[in-house]
Formats: sequence, C-alpha cells, structure tokens
Amino acid sequence: MTEPYQVPAPEQQPYQPQETYQQAYAQPAAAPVVDNGGFGWGFLGFLIPLVGLILFLVWKDTKPKTAKAAGIGALVGVIVSVIFSILGFVLTLAAASMYSYY
Repeated sequence: MTEPYQVPAPEQQPYQPQETYQQAYAQPAAAPVVDNGGFGWGFLGFLIPLVGLILFLVWKDTKPKTAKAAGIGALVGVIVSVIFSILGFVLTLAAASMYSYY
C-alpha cells in the first residue's frame, strides 16, 4: 500500500525564498540648527515682505528666532509701504489743489 502523502527528499523540496532583512544604515548625525535670529533675514523681509512672510511660515517651528526676525521685517516693510503710499497720495492731492485750472 502506498502512502497518500510523501514528504519529498531534501534535494527535491520546493524552493522557499528566505526572508532577508536589510540592515538600516546608520544615519549621520544631523548638523545642529543655527537659530540666531539674524538681522539679514529681517532686512530681507523688510525689503520683500512676501519673502519674509514665507520664511516666517516655513521656519516658525524649526527656527523660531530667525522666523520672528523675518516676520517682523515683513510686518515693518508692509507698514512702511502703506505709510509711504498714504503720504504720497496726500502730497499728490495737496500739490494738485495748489494749481487752479481757471
């Protein structure tokens, strides 16, 4: 009588791939984040307020001092431009009212 199930000999066993685990490479130590709130970033934010706002939003969690400098620069830049715009408008109206077209 033959057995219904025979275990194949070791050389005849079906191929079963071995699970391989790739060892994670050691990550290099990250350079320390320099957050000194540089004047240059504040000045850049003053000159180009949109850039200062974007830098503030990007850096507010990782570099809070530098983000604050860029944000304050942007805010001061917007305020100064609004003041100069109002001053220019008032001076233009004053100059135009001095001349009579009659």
